[in-house]
Amino acid sequence: MIPNLGEFHRDLHGWFRRTGRDLPWRRTRDPYAVLVSEFMLQQTTVEAVVPYFERWMQAFPTVAALANADEPDVLHLWQGLGYYSRARNLLRTAREIVAKYDGTVPDHVPLLRQLPGVGPYTAAAVAAFAYDQCLPVLDANIIRVIARLENFRKPIASAHARAFLESSARALLPKSDGGLHASALMELGAGICRSGNPTCLLCPVRSYCKAEAPEKIPLKPPRKPILLERDLRVFARRDDKICLVPAEGPRWRGLWVLPRASREGRKIFQLTYAVTRYRITLEVFPARAKAEWTTFAPDALPPMPAPHRRALTALLIHAT
Repeated sequence: MIPNLGEFHRDLHGWFRRTGRDLPWRRTRDPYAVLVSEFMLQQTTVEAVVPYFERWMQAFPTVAALANADEPDVLHLWQGLGYYSRARNLLRTAREIVAKYDGTVPDHVPLLRQLPGVGPYTAAAVAAFAYDQCLPVLDANIIRVIARLENFRKPIASAHARAFLESSARALLPKSDGGLHASALMELGAGICRSGNPTCLLCPVRSYCKAEAPEKIPLKPPRKPILLERDLRVFARRDDKICLVPAEGPRWRGLWVLPRASREGRKIFQLTYAVTRYRITLEVFPARAKAEWTTFAPDALPPMPAPHRRALTALLIHAT
C-alpha cells in the first residue's frame, strides 16, 4: 500500500505528461480506434503496430466501415502483422457492435468481454483509455511494475498472484483520469521498469518501490522448450503467374500460401521464423505447376502470411 497516494499520482502522472511517447492511439478517445490498437498490440510491439494502425484507420475509419468490409480485404491490410485470428475477431467484433449496439463500442466491461477476441485485459484497456474509467489494467508491463512496487516474490502465474496483483493495482487507482493513470503505468513498465534490469535511478516513483532485487521480479514460470519444425513448400509458375493454395488450418485461414512439397529436391530458398514457441524453417523447392493450384499475377497477389510473402518476394527477385 502506498502511504501517500496523492503524491504517487502526482509524480507518476507528471512524469508521463513530460516524457510519454506520442503514439497515434494516445491522441484520441475514439473507442473504436482504441479497440483497434488493443487488438493489434496483442503479442506485437508498439513499433511494429504504429504503421499498421495508421493504415488501418485510413482504410476503415469507423466501426461501420470495418463491419462492411470483406474478410480478404481485412486480412490483406493485416498482412505481415501475424496472429491473423485477431483480424478475423476484430471484423466479427465490428459487425457485432453494429448489430447490437448501433455502431457504438460498449463502455461496460461485461459487455466488452462478450465481444469476439476481447479478454479481461482488452476490455479493461478500452474502458480506461476510451472512457477514462478507473479500473485495473493489467498487461505485462503493469504487472511487472505492480509486482516490483509491492516486492511480490511469488510466481505470478497462479490465481492467488493474479488476485493479489489486481487488488494492488486497484489500490493504486486515482479517483479520476483512469486513462492517464493506466498509460503512465504502462509507459513506466515499457521504458524504465523494464524486464530484467530496470533503470531505477530514472524512475519517477522509486521512493515508493519496495523491490529488494527488482531484476528478479516478477517470478515467472520456466519457459517451455522451443519446438523445431520444417515446412516444405514449392515455387511454381504457370503462364508467368504464381501458383498458390488456400492455407490449411486455423492459423492462416483466409490467406494464401505456397503449395506443399510432396518431396525434397534442390532447395532454392530457406528462412526461419517463430510462432509462439515453435521455430519453423520454411524450405522452398522448384516444381511444375499443377492444375488444381490457383495462379496469381505477381503484381496482384492475395493476402499471404509474412514468411510466405518474404519467400515469394525473394524468389521473384532472383528469377528476374
